[in-house]
Amino acid sequence: MTFIDFIDYAGVFVFAATGALAASRCRLDIIGFIFLANMTAVGGGALRDLMLGNTPVNWVREPLYLLIGTSAAVLVYFTAHRVESRYRILLWLDAIGMAMFSVMGAEKALHLGFNAWVAIVAGIFTATMGGVLRDVVAGQPSVLMRREIYISAALAGACTFVALSALSAPITFSVLAGTGIAFLIRGGALYYGWVLPAHKARRGRTEEELKRDGIVRDE
Repeated sequence: MTFIDFIDYAGVFVFAATGALAASRCRLDIIGFIFLANMTAVGGGALRDLMLGNTPVNWVREPLYLLIGTSAAVLVYFTAHRVESRYRILLWLDAIGMAMFSVMGAEKALHLGFNAWVAIVAGIFTATMGGVLRDVVAGQPSVLMRREIYISAALAGACTFVALSALSAPITFSVLAGTGIAFLIRGGALYYGWVLPAHKARRGRTEEELKRDGIVRDE
């Protein structure tokens, strides 16, 4: 097993655990745990592969992904009840998985011969879409909708990895640096509440104002 494989499998396990924790919060049965865990673990990578035309997608080519995801689901099923603050653990595990997948997604794209810009987008897509699918199916507020920095952390991790790869840095260093940067930013956002400036929307004009300006006419 190469170092890249190890990080990839570790990311699958961690993301699967977040899916299983979401299933625990929804009080699903063991099959629900396994389904939600595996969808979270391989969803982002599968969508990335479809986007890049790399078919069959990851879990079809390598069923080990599903075995790892199922193992994480079973482990969480029998241990989650011992943990009081499961959502907080979910957020931190999600931060770890996001950091790993922001790099793994970029690495996959570069390995397939795509340019740096495509690799960065692939990294962000891989890092975020599994969590989005998890939150939508579980009926929980998406981590993307939290104010703390999230997508920007994935962007930083993917950019770091791609930049170091372009400079011919050792692959192990590039992976660790990209993963570390993404996790530090997301971890700081969770711990310190780091946010980027939010959009300040202007109040929309009322119907009376639209009529006054001639945009809407009385019938």
